[in-house]
Amino acid sequence: MAPVKKGILERLNAGEVVIGDGGFVFALEKRGYVKAGPWTPEAAAEHPEAVRQLHREFLRAGSNVMQTFTFYASDDKLENRGNKLTFTGAQINEAACDLAREVANEGNALVAGGVSQTPSYLSCKSDTEVKAIFKKQLDVFVKKDVDFLIAEYFEHVEEAVWAVEVLKETGKPVAASLCIGPEGDMHGVSPGECAVRLVKAGAQIVGVNCHFDPLTCVKAVKMMKEAVEKAGLKAHYMVQPLAYHTPDCNCQGFIDLPEFPFGLEPRILTRWDMHKYAREAYNAGIRYIGGCCGFEPYHIRAVAEELAAERGTMPPGSEKHGMWGAGLEMHTKPWVRARARRDYWENLKPASGRPHCASLSVPDGWGVTKGHADLVQQKEATTKDQLKQLFDRSKTQ
Repeated sequence: MAPVKKGILERLNAGEVVIGDGGFVFALEKRGYVKAGPWTPEAAAEHPEAVRQLHREFLRAGSNVMQTFTFYASDDKLENRGNKLTFTGAQINEAACDLAREVANEGNALVAGGVSQTPSYLSCKSDTEVKAIFKKQLDVFVKKDVDFLIAEYFEHVEEAVWAVEVLKETGKPVAASLCIGPEGDMHGVSPGECAVRLVKAGAQIVGVNCHFDPLTCVKAVKMMKEAVEKAGLKAHYMVQPLAYHTPDCNCQGFIDLPEFPFGLEPRILTRWDMHKYAREAYNAGIRYIGGCCGFEPYHIRAVAEELAAERGTMPPGSEKHGMWGAGLEMHTKPWVRARARRDYWENLKPASGRPHCASLSVPDGWGVTKGHADLVQQKEATTKDQLKQLFDRSKTQ
């Protein structure tokens, strides 16, 4: 019999570093399997080979968790604004669970079933209605016996608490991560207070994902950790940030940047930036370290390589990667061979190659969040008149 894998809490309780995966919707959008706008995960059922391969690449890069590709897979999001699908939410979620389990079984990885924020919450539906949406997704995760559950990508701690309250009913370990920065959630609740509420609701792992760059996210999780400890509570901590530099973002994060989502490439972090991120996160006491939008397998490999001593292993993907550019010793050009050293890459200041490109942007600041009439969602496609109103408004911002 194969040895029983240690669960997520067993690993974290033992002080192990757990490495998450990366940003599936962004990675698969670039590969032609996800549509920007709805950002829904029907590719799990439509193109399972693409999702399976991405899971395998993250596993090879060092990921310990195969998170189901179920981001925004609630029925209200799948049917929002004219989105037409040939698969039901249940079919998509089941396919995603099967793919994650198949690849997890190829290595020492766990499967995490994930739920995320809903259009129903933004449209001011009741806690009963929103919880019913989470419960429908949860039924699939229970059926497929995922190893643990994640409530991720929540802009409002109130909705995240509702999600945790539903997920904890299974008895499986629950992680909760908000897409917030040091300013707190979209109603101004501080990261510390958010974390305390999530732990009290039943989350054993708390943290942040998406919306901000790694060091900003680490800062927010530090605030969470401090508040949880001050409250006399216990938790583990996770961080899964963007792979983009976001020093100019406001409370809403990268969604407000003019470059979102199709012009973000000049902001991408290098693998060497990821070494610094992994070390900062580890030194902050965070032991679940992964990535979100923009993270590709080579970014996760860099995290795994930086923490190889702490983990006691190198990822399989490092077979094709020399640490700190060591593979360049084999290059034909002498000036490239001269770059085969750590101090070169650690001190590099990459150029953008864009002579007229500003170093920072001015984020949009519409001041719209849950409770505002503009965020009430609809099943019907956005009309031309509705778009015109938005185009006209954007010109005056």
